[in-house]
Amino acid sequence: MKKFLLLFLLFCGLRAVAQDSSQVSRPASVVPDTASADKLLADLVDSAAAQPLLPSKMLFTQRIFWGPKGLLRSMNIAPLTPEGREKELKVRRSMLVAHQVMGFVTLAGFVVQGILGAKLYNAQGDSYRRLREAHETTATLINISYGATALLSLTAPPKMLANRKGFSGLKLHKYLALVHLTGMVATNVLAGMLDHNPSVKPYHRAVAYTTFGAFATSIIAIKF
Repeated sequence: MKKFLLLFLLFCGLRAVAQDSSQVSRPASVVPDTASADKLLADLVDSAAAQPLLPSKMLFTQRIFWGPKGLLRSMNIAPLTPEGREKELKVRRSMLVAHQVMGFVTLAGFVVQGILGAKLYNAQGDSYRRLREAHETTATLINISYGATALLSLTAPPKMLANRKGFSGLKLHKYLALVHLTGMVATNVLAGMLDHNPSVKPYHRAVAYTTFGAFATSIIAIKF
């Protein structure tokens, strides 16, 4: 009788352990959280749709042509759409490449003009006349190339986002542009005064050298 009771208790214990182990090993069912996934997708779509097509800050010349109410928008030549902005960024890149090329052309003209100007100060007679004609011709070509260089930058389509905060080579390039633009205007004004007031020659030369230095430095700065 005792053996029978021991075997019965042992059988019940083994059965209970088997049931517990089967309950533990049974994997719990995972219910996908579809609400969270839908919310994440909606947030991504909303953030992409909320991205502005134009930067908050633009140059005055850019706003005239490419602003939300600019001439090209009003004439429906360049509609403000994501596809249109993609094309505008390609146009911007081409114009800025041309801007750099014209900058080097203008810089070469400055070098030639400096050499001619240095010889002109000590020339006399026919040599003075020839050098002056060459100097004036070179000055005209520089004014044209300088104006074209500036327009390529000032009228290019705006970038996608505003400039990052902090100092950079691009910002130095822009600051120096104000210096050499002022110098270009002053150099031409002083050049027109030379015939009636030769005493302004030193000022004309000083302003011309300052303009050349600022222009050359601005080209170097854009590379860094």
